[in-house]
Amino acid sequence: MILRHYILTLCLSLLLPLSSGVLAETDSTYKLASGDVISISVFGEPDLSFAEVRLNDAGIFSYPFLGDVRAGGKMASEIERTLTERLKGSYLIDPRVSVSILKYREFFISGEVKTPGGYAFQPGLTLRRAVALAGGLTERASENRITIIRDQDPERRPEPATLDTLVMPGDTITIDQGFF
Repeated sequence: MILRHYILTLCLSLLLPLSSGVLAETDSTYKLASGDVISISVFGEPDLSFAEVRLNDAGIFSYPFLGDVRAGGKMASEIERTLTERLKGSYLIDPRVSVSILKYREFFISGEVKTPGGYAFQPGLTLRRAVALAGGLTERASENRITIIRDQDPERRPEPATLDTLVMPGDTITIDQGFF
């Protein structure tokens, strides 16, 4: 039994750096913001690992010993590095930190859809699929008069979009009426 536990621990310690690299690569361009839910794992330290951490309105979360950690506008890999650097030395000798995104913030769709509102983002989501989540287009909807406001755009400018446009977390989509 002890040998089995030792082998499992050894395998996990070898795989953890690989898995964190894969996660960081997958989410390499995604910037965290308020409403995102992340998971933090510190190998061998259950008291410093958290299955679910939601970023507050300011994009911050609280972490033991370190206090508030600003995650808004940063990628998961940057949070991994920040936690590793801040834990190293004072608290741990060689911390192995993994951060992954569990739930993305919602996107919003309004206008000529059957059920306007906020919906859970899924990677690879197109506007066509977003419309399907919102119950489909109404009879008066125009497929040519669609705008999207990107959450990342500080000026919040509406951009023209098509049903093949990729949707990002926090985006606001408006589907206007068509003129007959």
